[in-house]
Amino acid sequence: MTSPSAAAERRGRFICLEGIEGVGKSTHLSAVVAHLQARGITAVSTREPGGTPLGEAIRGLLLSRDFPPMHGDTELLLMFAARAEHLRHFILPALDAGTWVVSDRFTDATYAYQGGGRGIPVERIAALEDWVQGAVRPDLTILLDADVATGLARAGKRGEADRFEQEAVDFFERVRAVYHERVNRSPTRYAVVDAGGDLDRVRADLLARIDDLLAHPVSGTP
Repeated sequence: MTSPSAAAERRGRFICLEGIEGVGKSTHLSAVVAHLQARGITAVSTREPGGTPLGEAIRGLLLSRDFPPMHGDTELLLMFAARAEHLRHFILPALDAGTWVVSDRFTDATYAYQGGGRGIPVERIAALEDWVQGAVRPDLTILLDADVATGLARAGKRGEADRFEQEAVDFFERVRAVYHERVNRSPTRYAVVDAGGDLDRVRADLLARIDDLLAHPVSGTP
């Protein structure tokens, strides 16, 4: 019979990259996975909203500019609907199999964007978090941080803005502020990387935080 400690030892780790638009989450995601794989760790990348066929369809609804303005509650519920699928059909099976999961955003983004940006009460988000996730939390969340002007300037070079990217500067200032509030409240689960500099320096700092996790593992997911 497998002991609980042995099962926990084999369980994969859950890492999330967070931040506002233009900080390089998608750019650095594959580098983090490759870094883990080079150390003999089975790792996969994913994103939110998305990560499953249904989640990607919901992502299309959330980012599309083809619909009338979406109510904040609708947006919040769609985020958690996609997350419920993502957890049950991708994240948890991978972790149970011993695979490390690296996600471009998770629930911290919901607190930042729907809570800070849209002004939805944090208690409402927390209730959905507990319902959908239970005790599941990332082992490490890395906040790629840059000032809003820098992030939006970079995002603007990617092409036509999606529904979130077209928001005003003050929206993203509120989003960034909530990210920092969450880091300050739970500093052991977060690492902050200055994403305002050149790509190589940011990547080196980011991968150093991954090495810290490898050297000093913590568990956010039971």
